Amino acid sequence: MASSSRAQVLSLYRMLLRESTKFPSYNYRTYALRRVKDGFRENIAVDNPKALDVLLNQARESLAVIKRQVAIGQYYTTQKTVVEGLSNRNV
Repeated sequence: MASSSRAQVLSLYRMLLRESTKFPSYNYRTYALRRVKDGFRENIAVDNPKALDVLLNQARESLAVIKRQVAIGQYYTTQKTVVEGLSNRNV
């Protein structure tokens, strides 16, 4: 992988992770983070430039979807889950 491609991949990975943490719902947030991490781990050994371009385009599309879903999710309030409630308490 060329260094510019590597930089692009790492930048896109960081953007996907950062955007995924913005989901207001715990379940969506953890699902998105897990999918992003697993997707990049599965394709860590891809060397073919054409395959890499296809994967990068898919990741960019996923980033756009995540951004839209985060924006929509912020319009509606949800009740905190038990897991989220525990992290905010002083136990």
